[in-house]
Amino acid sequence: MRVLLRRYGFAVAYLAGFVAAELAYTLLDPDAQARLIAWASTNVANLEHEPVGPLLVSAFVTPGFFAAWPVLMGLALFGANRALGNARTALVCLAGHVIGSLVSEGILAYRIDAGQLSAANRHITDVGPSYVVLSAIVIALVCGGRLARTLAAVALVVLVFPGQIFGGLSQLDVAAVGHLTAALTAAGATALILSRQRRSQGQSQSQRRPRRRHPDRDDGSGGHVTDAHPDQVGDRGGAGA
Repeated sequence: MRVLLRRYGFAVAYLAGFVAAELAYTLLDPDAQARLIAWASTNVANLEHEPVGPLLVSAFVTPGFFAAWPVLMGLALFGANRALGNARTALVCLAGHVIGSLVSEGILAYRIDAGQLSAANRHITDVGPSYVVLSAIVIALVCGGRLARTLAAVALVVLVFPGQIFGGLSQLDVAAVGHLTAALTAAGATALILSRQRRSQGQSQSQRRPRRRHPDRDDGSGGHVTDAHPDQVGDRGGAGA
């Protein structure tokens, strides 16, 4: 159990939290479910007044596809977690979720203020774990092993084609913009982490390299020995000028 948590702690915790939240959601009556979704949505109205709660809770709540999301999480999260570690995987997935939400809703807020969309769009429903899952897919594809990349690719195909996560991107659809932003954020963060890892490994290897001996220093290993009685012209035979 300890080994499982050390290797896959974030994946296990997030999957367990999502399943627990969905089970609790199914026990609510329809009115309570609607109120929870309305409060947890990362829409413009909620982000302007109380951003922290919706940004966190929205990743654990979804009004549909209860059975599909745990499967997609399993395909993406465990491979990403094994490749990047608990803390870094959690950081990249959180960054993808938060930045994806803020950028997509920020563009929506601008379009509402510019009169391109009605004010009713301030209260749209925007919940679900897709930004987190997509971020984990990017991690697994970038630095995972062969099996992790294969499973992540399967999850990506499901999200892109049946899920249509990028549908409406040309019209700046909120979900499409958010998914693209989450994927780019995860890719950039993962590349930065890998670059820092390589740099630190290179520095540690250079520190472990043995120092070169000075070529003119006698260390008893058969190197060049300076003439003990040099004359004016450096005659190795020791004869005078």
